[in-house]
Amino acid sequence: MNTPITLCGIALRPKSKAPMQSITEVMVTKVAGLDGDAKGKPGKRQVTVLSQQQWQLVCEELSASLSWTIRRANLLVEGLEFDANMVGKQLRIGQLILLITGETDPCHKMDSQFQGLQQALRPNWRGGVCCTVLADGRVKIGDLVQLVQ
Repeated sequence: MNTPITLCGIALRPKSKAPMQSITEVMVTKVAGLDGDAKGKPGKRQVTVLSQQQWQLVCEELSASLSWTIRRANLLVEGLEFDANMVGKQLRIGQLILLITGETDPCHKMDSQFQGLQQALRPNWRGGVCCTVLADGRVKIGDLVQLVQ
């Protein structure tokens, strides 16, 4: 039996360089990404998604208990680990459909959040994936997530 994949976190940044804000529900659209997020313009990196399991590996490697929001990703999913074979596949969360466009490369800003974070995010797609919105939808924590071809 497959473990269900669930949405366990939602975060956005209301303006550039502001801290991430955790929320419980949000509308996600092709035009704006997450409603209220400053970085949601259309493109290959419209929405970023992080795996809870892969984030846990990062925390273990750093011997630190860190909030996933310091990664600056928009969505956190549990029950799925990302890899290169997922590029071109879709994540469906209710009516929302996201196209996985590539890996979210960790930048130098990660080390200003926690020393060593950038390097810990590099292996095995631990930094998550970038997505573009194919179909609008409202999502909330606890929603089931499907990975489809």
